[in-house]
Amino acid sequence: MTTFNFSDQLLIWFDQSGRKNLPWQQQPTPFHVWLSEIMLQQTQVSTVIDYYHRFTQQYNDIQSLANAPIDDVLALWTGLGYYARARNLHKTAIILVQKYNSQLPDNLYELIELPGIGRSTAGAIMTLAYHQRFPILDGNVKRVLARYYAIEGWPGKKKTENKLWQCAEELLPTHRIANYIQAQMDLGATVCTRSKPKCEICPLQENCDAFQHNVPQNYPSPKPKKIIPTRQTNWLIAQLETGEVLLEHRPNNGIWGGLWSFPETDNSKNIDDFCQNKLFINVANITTQPYIRHVFSHFKLDIHPYIIQCSIDNNHIAENKSLTWYKIDAALLIGLPAPVKLFLEQLQKMRN
Repeated sequence: MTTFNFSDQLLIWFDQSGRKNLPWQQQPTPFHVWLSEIMLQQTQVSTVIDYYHRFTQQYNDIQSLANAPIDDVLALWTGLGYYARARNLHKTAIILVQKYNSQLPDNLYELIELPGIGRSTAGAIMTLAYHQRFPILDGNVKRVLARYYAIEGWPGKKKTENKLWQCAEELLPTHRIANYIQAQMDLGATVCTRSKPKCEICPLQENCDAFQHNVPQNYPSPKPKKIIPTRQTNWLIAQLETGEVLLEHRPNNGIWGGLWSFPETDNSKNIDDFCQNKLFINVANITTQPYIRHVFSHFKLDIHPYIIQCSIDNNHIAENKSLTWYKIDAALLIGLPAPVKLFLEQLQKMRN
């Protein structure tokens, strides 16, 4: 099948069935394309839409994003996951203000140099915002191409990924590049889906190798399975009689980087000592709560919460500047991991 036929059939399908009413399509400026592409990394469109609306109501250009406190940016990201995306978004906005006159560069290689922007995201910005001829290779496009050419191997392997990039480049049309790239993503999201693909309505079925051999479910090859470990931690939910809770600002690296969470300890046997020596509080009462399981992409976290009624130890000055007391209403406005926010909301209900 020729390159022209592939793109032509895909564009005909897009004109009839493609998605054209997504919120970021209504303002296809470089900023809005960039923001949506970052939010859509490893996240479904249905989840992103509400976050996108809230985010752009607060920050609708590069300048306003760069000027924003990172805590406010992370607060808007709470629940969307993969928080490094938000931190990189903010870092990049600052760089764009300082080096690029508050504009995203229209050069693929300059885009790739920016935090959080890889080759596929840069390609999407170049095509959707600047209408330049570049391929992308997000999860949807990988799946479409892997089935169309019956490409063996997990796309996460460099050899397989390189082959997919080569196919993506060879198939690029010379016209309607933005529509074509959007069509690829839409086809993967709505027709060539991960499970139960709708091959009967796919415009590419006639020359799709996987369909012709009746094995679309075999492509792309799955990621090699690994045993997902389970980790344990203890949340120390220190609460004053006046209702304030103690939160700790997490380091930027690691899980929930840059967010506010409850102080943690691995040792549940010496909570009193930990509170006295590390949190600088006097414990009045400790109540054990049911454990919470939170699942990350590479491990499960079993969280054991302890509600600690306490008072501040005035004999010590806390050296840990990352610890701050918050009213619950105020805490709910800062950057929190989703399970922390949920627990705070429940704690608020218990007090009301």
